[in-house]
Amino acid sequence: MHVWGDDRELHLSGTLDVHSAADVRARVHTAVDRGTGDFVLDVSRVDTLDATGLGLLVAIHRRAGRRERRFVLRGATPAVHRILVITRLHRILVLQGAVAA
Repeated sequence: MHVWGDDRELHLSGTLDVHSAADVRARVHTAVDRGTGDFVLDVSRVDTLDATGLGLLVAIHRRAGRRERRFVLRGATPAVHRILVITRLHRILVLQGAVAA
């Protein structure tokens, strides 16, 4: 998993799973805690995510809310979007620019 960006927007590339979640979590917490306004997580280059990755997205949503920031998930691939719909997280998370199948 590769992570880059700043306190307003982070980009992910690779697989968001049990093996990569801890590193991503650390970067996200720092960005969310330091920044202001919307926090955007661009997942347009994320291939897949597992239950740990889904849990991390929910945790980011909660953390951003506690910091009075809105969490925006940008560019969900069809595979990621399908998982969000199956788990009904698409109803909770703010999705932007989902990639069409």
